[in-house]
Amino acid sequence: MSDDPAPLVLTLGLEPDAQEVFDGLRRRWFPTGRTRVGVHVTLFHALPGRLEREVREELDALSAHPAPTVDVQQPRWLGRGVAYDLECPEVVELREGWRRRWASYLTRQDDQGVRLHVTVQNKVDPAEARRTLETLRGRHRDWSCRASGVRLWRYDGGPWTHLADGDFADT
Repeated sequence: MSDDPAPLVLTLGLEPDAQEVFDGLRRRWFPTGRTRVGVHVTLFHALPGRLEREVREELDALSAHPAPTVDVQQPRWLGRGVAYDLECPEVVELREGWRRRWASYLTRQDDQGVRLHVTVQNKVDPAEARRTLETLRGRHRDWSCRASGVRLWRYDGGPWTHLADGDFADT
């Protein structure tokens, strides 16, 4: 058994109205009982737990940054689900700086570039996912929201435990 603390997850927080929209979509389209965490935009999937103090310092520094605008793109097919892609160059740039800083600690998945997205359906038959995609694309209208900050979580083997928030300056 390892003495390493549980891995850390970093997610992007969205303003409450946007979070509510995506939570509603996830409740409607995600298979009942298959979700262990709510809607989230993952920035890092598994940072080593020993970086917690350093990550918290980075979150504290976010208060010097204005809240960036996040553009919600058309939903896309995931094979066995559907996600909305999000466009936000400021967040991608922020994450890239952290990726370079923590490069020696990252998993292969976290050491890649990021494609910001919100998954609203997953783990369904591909035909069902295609039907969902058609429905959601038919309803989609371009819209934007603001990022509220970055959330720090501990991965506890399924559910996540919320540890801290770093909020942008004007949220």
